[in-house]
Amino acid sequence: MEKTQNNKAWLFVLPVLVLVAFSAVIPLMTVVNYSVQDTFGNNVFFWAGLEWYVQVLESERFHAALWRQFLFTGIILSIQIPLGVAVALAMPRKGWGVPVCLVLMALPLLIPWNVVGTIWQIFGRVDIGLLGHTLFNLGIDYNYTQDPLDAWITVVVMDVWHWTSLVVLLCYAGLVSIPEAYYQAAKIDGASRWAVFRYIQLPKMHRVLLIAVLLRFMDSFMIYTEPFVVTGGGPGSATSFLSIDLVKMAIGQFDLGPAAAMSIIYFLIILAVSYVFYTVMTNVGRER
Repeated sequence: MEKTQNNKAWLFVLPVLVLVAFSAVIPLMTVVNYSVQDTFGNNVFFWAGLEWYVQVLESERFHAALWRQFLFTGIILSIQIPLGVAVALAMPRKGWGVPVCLVLMALPLLIPWNVVGTIWQIFGRVDIGLLGHTLFNLGIDYNYTQDPLDAWITVVVMDVWHWTSLVVLLCYAGLVSIPEAYYQAAKIDGASRWAVFRYIQLPKMHRVLLIAVLLRFMDSFMIYTEPFVVTGGGPGSATSFLSIDLVKMAIGQFDLGPAAAMSIIYFLIILAVSYVFYTVMTNVGRER
Protein backbone atom coordinates (compact mmCIF):
# COMPACT_ATOMS: atom_id res chain seq x y z
CA MET A 1 0.00 0.00 0.00
CA GLU A 2 1.37 3.35 -1.01
CA LYS A 3 1.98 5.73 1.88
CA THR A 4 0.27 9.11 1.69
CA GLN A 5 2.60 12.05 2.21
CA ASN A 6 1.43 14.72 4.63
CA ASN A 7 2.74 18.21 3.86
CA LYS A 8 0.92 19.97 6.68
CA ALA A 9 4.18 20.19 8.63
CA TRP A 10 5.28 22.96 6.25
CA LEU A 11 2.65 25.17 7.84
CA PHE A 12 4.75 25.24 11.00
CA VAL A 13 7.81 26.32 9.01
CA LEU A 14 5.94 28.99 7.06
CA PRO A 15 6.16 31.71 9.79
CA VAL A 16 9.93 31.20 9.95
CA LEU A 17 10.23 31.49 6.18
CA VAL A 18 8.19 34.69 6.20
CA LEU A 19 10.34 36.13 8.99
CA VAL A 20 13.58 35.23 7.14
CA ALA A 21 12.22 36.73 3.92
CA PHE A 22 11.32 39.93 5.71
CA SER A 23 14.55 40.28 7.72
CA ALA A 24 17.11 38.95 5.23
CA VAL A 25 15.91 38.45 1.67
CA ILE A 26 14.16 41.80 1.23
CA PRO A 27 17.12 43.87 2.55
CA LEU A 28 19.46 41.79 0.39
CA MET A 29 17.38 42.52 -2.69
CA THR A 30 17.44 46.22 -1.80
CA VAL A 31 21.23 46.14 -1.65
CA VAL A 32 21.39 44.32 -4.98
CA ASN A 33 19.11 46.97 -6.47
CA TYR A 34 21.40 49.78 -5.28
CA SER A 35 24.50 47.93 -6.53
CA VAL A 36 23.35 48.04 -10.17
CA GLN A 37 21.93 51.56 -10.19
CA ASP A 38 23.02 55.14 -9.57
CA THR A 39 21.05 57.95 -7.98
CA PHE A 40 21.35 61.69 -7.54
CA GLY A 41 18.63 61.91 -4.94
CA ASN A 42 14.85 62.44 -5.03
CA ASN A 43 14.48 58.66 -5.37
CA VAL A 44 15.47 58.84 -9.06
CA PHE A 45 17.65 55.94 -10.24
CA PHE A 46 19.72 55.29 -13.35
CA TRP A 47 20.86 51.88 -14.55
CA ALA A 48 24.61 51.36 -13.96
CA GLY A 49 24.94 47.63 -14.57
CA LEU A 50 28.18 46.16 -13.22
CA GLU A 51 29.97 49.51 -13.12
CA TRP A 52 30.14 49.67 -9.33
CA TYR A 53 31.37 46.09 -9.05
CA VAL A 54 34.19 46.77 -11.48
CA GLN A 55 35.06 49.97 -9.66
CA VAL A 56 35.24 48.23 -6.28
CA LEU A 57 37.25 45.25 -7.56
CA GLU A 58 39.78 47.56 -9.22
CA SER A 59 40.06 49.83 -6.20
CA GLU A 60 43.34 49.76 -4.25
CA ARG A 61 41.35 50.84 -1.20
CA PHE A 62 39.25 47.67 -1.38
CA HIS A 63 42.31 45.46 -1.88
CA ALA A 64 44.06 47.03 1.11
CA ALA A 65 41.00 46.62 3.35
CA LEU A 66 40.56 43.00 2.17
CA TRP A 67 44.22 42.25 2.92
CA ARG A 68 43.88 43.72 6.42
CA GLN A 69 40.73 41.68 6.97
CA PHE A 70 42.32 38.38 5.94
CA LEU A 71 45.42 39.16 8.00
CA PHE A 72 43.35 39.91 11.09
CA THR A 73 41.24 36.77 10.66
CA GLY A 74 44.33 34.62 10.12
CA ILE A 75 45.97 35.97 13.27
CA ILE A 76 42.78 35.48 15.28
CA LEU A 77 42.29 31.87 14.16
CA SER A 78 45.95 30.95 14.68
CA ILE A 79 45.77 32.22 18.28
CA GLN A 80 42.28 31.40 19.47
CA ILE A 81 41.91 27.84 18.18
CA PRO A 82 45.12 26.43 19.80
CA LEU A 83 44.60 28.54 22.92
CA GLY A 84 40.98 27.44 23.23
CA VAL A 85 41.95 23.77 22.91
CA ALA A 86 44.71 24.17 25.51
CA VAL A 87 42.42 25.88 28.02
CA ALA A 88 39.69 23.28 27.48
CA LEU A 89 42.19 20.47 28.13
CA ALA A 90 43.30 22.17 31.35
CA MET A 91 39.77 22.58 32.73
CA PRO A 92 38.56 20.04 35.33
CA ARG A 93 36.05 17.34 34.33
CA LYS A 94 34.59 16.78 37.81
CA GLY A 95 34.06 18.62 41.08
CA TRP A 96 33.25 22.16 42.10
CA GLY A 97 35.78 23.59 39.67
CA VAL A 98 33.62 22.71 36.65
CA PRO A 99 30.81 25.27 37.21
CA VAL A 100 33.33 27.90 38.32
CA CYS A 101 35.40 27.50 35.14
CA LEU A 102 32.32 27.43 32.92
CA VAL A 103 30.98 30.65 34.43
CA LEU A 104 34.36 32.38 34.12
CA MET A 105 34.63 31.28 30.50
CA ALA A 106 31.12 32.50 29.72
CA LEU A 107 31.55 35.96 31.27
CA PRO A 108 33.37 37.64 28.34
CA LEU A 109 30.73 36.33 25.92
CA LEU A 110 27.97 38.08 27.89
CA ILE A 111 29.47 41.54 27.42
CA PRO A 112 28.00 43.51 24.47
CA TRP A 113 30.39 44.33 21.63
CA ASN A 114 30.25 48.10 22.07
CA VAL A 115 30.93 47.72 25.80
CA VAL A 116 33.97 45.54 25.03
CA GLY A 117 35.30 48.24 22.73
CA THR A 118 34.71 50.93 25.36
CA ILE A 119 36.42 48.87 28.06
CA TRP A 120 39.55 48.38 25.96
CA GLN A 121 39.51 51.95 24.72
CA ILE A 122 39.75 53.17 28.31
CA PHE A 123 41.98 50.29 29.43
CA GLY A 124 44.62 51.11 26.81
CA ARG A 125 44.72 54.88 27.24
CA VAL A 126 48.06 56.20 28.43
CA ASP A 127 46.58 58.90 30.66
CA ILE A 128 43.86 57.03 32.57
CA GLY A 129 43.96 53.40 31.39
CA LEU A 130 45.48 50.72 33.60
CA LEU A 131 47.26 48.99 30.70
CA GLY A 132 48.44 52.12 28.91
CA HIS A 133 49.54 53.91 32.07
CA THR A 134 51.38 50.84 33.38
CA LEU A 135 53.25 50.30 30.12
CA PHE A 136 54.14 53.99 30.03
CA ASN A 137 55.58 53.84 33.56
CA LEU A 138 57.59 50.76 32.58
CA GLY A 139 59.19 52.77 29.81
CA ILE A 140 57.36 51.02 26.98
CA ASP A 141 56.30 53.35 24.19
CA TYR A 142 52.67 52.28 23.77
CA ASN A 143 49.95 54.37 22.16
CA TYR A 144 47.27 52.65 20.13
CA THR A 145 45.90 55.96 18.83
CA GLN A 146 49.17 56.90 17.08
CA ASP A 147 51.13 53.72 16.44
CA PRO A 148 49.64 51.24 13.89
CA LEU A 149 51.41 48.25 15.47
CA ASP A 150 50.08 49.14 18.93
CA ALA A 151 46.60 49.54 17.44
CA TRP A 152 46.80 46.09 15.84
CA ILE A 153 48.08 44.47 19.04
CA THR A 154 45.29 46.10 21.04
CA VAL A 155 42.56 44.99 18.64
CA VAL A 156 43.93 41.42 18.41
CA VAL A 157 44.34 41.03 22.18
CA MET A 158 40.85 42.47 22.70
CA ASP A 159 39.30 39.96 20.31
CA VAL A 160 41.27 37.08 21.85
CA TRP A 161 40.05 38.11 25.31
CA HIS A 162 36.46 38.41 24.13
CA TRP A 163 36.02 35.34 21.92
CA THR A 164 38.50 32.64 22.97
CA SER A 165 35.92 31.54 25.54
CA LEU A 166 33.62 30.43 22.73
CA VAL A 167 36.28 28.06 21.41
CA VAL A 168 36.98 26.84 24.95
CA LEU A 169 33.34 26.01 25.65
CA LEU A 170 32.89 24.22 22.33
CA CYS A 171 36.07 22.16 22.81
CA TYR A 172 35.15 21.39 26.42
CA ALA A 173 31.76 20.09 25.29
CA GLY A 174 33.56 17.79 22.87
CA LEU A 175 35.96 16.57 25.55
CA VAL A 176 33.34 15.73 28.17
CA SER A 177 31.41 13.69 25.60
CA ILE A 178 34.32 11.23 25.23
CA PRO A 179 33.49 7.94 27.03
CA GLU A 180 35.74 7.05 29.94
CA ALA A 181 36.43 3.66 28.35
CA TYR A 182 38.73 5.33 25.79
CA TYR A 183 40.95 6.73 28.54
CA GLN A 184 40.98 3.41 30.39
CA ALA A 185 42.10 1.58 27.26
CA ALA A 186 44.81 4.18 26.63
CA LYS A 187 46.03 3.79 30.23
CA ILE A 188 46.23 0.02 29.88
CA ASP A 189 48.22 0.40 26.65
CA GLY A 190 50.59 2.86 28.34
CA ALA A 191 49.78 5.68 25.95
CA SER A 192 51.50 9.00 26.56
CA ARG A 193 49.65 12.25 27.19
CA TRP A 194 50.39 13.36 23.63
CA ALA A 195 49.14 10.04 22.21
CA VAL A 196 45.86 10.39 24.13
CA PHE A 197 45.40 13.86 22.72
CA ARG A 198 46.44 12.90 19.18
CA TYR A 199 44.42 9.71 18.79
CA ILE A 200 41.49 10.14 21.18
CA GLN A 201 40.74 13.72 22.12
CA LEU A 202 41.54 15.53 18.88
CA PRO A 203 39.49 13.19 16.62
CA LYS A 204 36.56 13.41 19.02
CA MET A 205 36.78 17.21 18.99
CA HIS A 206 36.87 17.39 15.21
CA ARG A 207 33.21 18.35 14.78
CA VAL A 208 33.22 21.03 17.46
CA LEU A 209 36.51 22.40 16.13
CA LEU A 210 34.89 22.69 12.71
CA ILE A 211 32.06 24.69 14.26
CA ALA A 212 34.54 26.82 16.22
CA VAL A 213 36.63 27.61 13.13
CA LEU A 214 33.57 28.49 11.06
CA LEU A 215 32.05 30.69 13.75
CA ARG A 216 35.27 32.49 14.54
CA PHE A 217 36.08 32.98 10.86
CA MET A 218 32.70 34.55 10.16
CA ASP A 219 32.72 36.65 13.32
CA SER A 220 36.28 37.90 12.88
CA PHE A 221 35.79 38.55 9.17
CA MET A 222 32.72 40.65 9.91
CA ILE A 223 34.13 42.44 12.95
CA TYR A 224 33.11 46.07 13.19
CA THR A 225 31.97 47.40 16.57
CA GLU A 226 35.00 46.65 18.76
CA PRO A 227 37.79 48.06 16.51
CA PHE A 228 35.58 50.98 15.47
CA VAL A 229 35.02 51.97 19.11
CA VAL A 230 38.69 51.52 20.04
CA THR A 231 40.52 52.95 17.03
CA GLY A 232 37.87 54.20 14.60
CA GLY A 233 39.80 52.40 11.86
CA GLY A 234 42.98 54.31 12.64
CA PRO A 235 45.58 55.46 13.08
CA GLY A 236 45.19 56.47 9.45
CA SER A 237 43.63 53.39 7.89
CA ALA A 238 45.72 50.81 9.78
CA THR A 239 42.69 49.05 11.31
CA SER A 240 40.12 49.94 8.64
CA PHE A 241 38.83 46.45 7.98
CA LEU A 242 36.29 45.74 5.24
CA SER A 243 33.31 46.35 7.53
CA ILE A 244 34.63 49.70 8.74
CA ASP A 245 35.61 50.78 5.23
CA LEU A 246 32.16 49.78 3.98
CA VAL A 247 30.40 51.90 6.60
CA LYS A 248 32.66 54.86 5.86
CA MET A 249 31.82 54.57 2.17
CA ALA A 250 28.07 54.14 2.67
CA ILE A 251 27.42 56.60 5.51
CA GLY A 252 30.46 58.87 5.59
CA GLN A 253 30.73 59.44 1.84
CA PHE A 254 27.15 58.43 0.95
CA ASP A 255 28.36 56.45 -2.07
CA LEU A 256 25.42 54.05 -2.03
CA GLY A 257 26.17 52.33 -5.34
CA PRO A 258 29.81 51.36 -4.65
CA ALA A 259 28.94 50.57 -1.01
CA ALA A 260 26.13 48.23 -2.09
CA ALA A 261 28.41 46.50 -4.61
CA MET A 262 31.13 46.18 -1.98
CA SER A 263 28.68 44.66 0.52
CA ILE A 264 27.59 42.03 -2.04
CA ILE A 265 31.24 41.17 -2.79
CA TYR A 266 31.89 41.08 0.97
CA PHE A 267 29.00 38.65 1.44
CA LEU A 268 30.15 36.39 -1.42
CA ILE A 269 33.70 36.25 -0.04
CA ILE A 270 32.44 35.15 3.38
CA LEU A 271 30.13 32.59 1.81
CA ALA A 272 32.84 31.17 -0.45
CA VAL A 273 35.55 30.93 2.22
CA SER A 274 33.12 29.43 4.75
CA TYR A 275 32.12 26.81 2.19
CA VAL A 276 35.77 25.97 1.50
CA PHE A 277 36.48 25.70 5.26
CA TYR A 278 33.50 23.43 5.77
CA THR A 279 34.26 21.21 2.76
CA VAL A 280 37.95 20.76 3.56
CA MET A 281 37.48 20.07 7.26
CA THR A 282 34.55 17.71 6.62
CA ASN A 283 36.61 15.70 4.12
CA VAL A 284 39.51 15.55 6.57
CA GLY A 285 37.15 14.14 9.19
CA ARG A 286 35.86 11.47 6.80
CA GLU A 287 39.39 10.38 5.90
CA ARG A 288 40.07 9.71 9.56
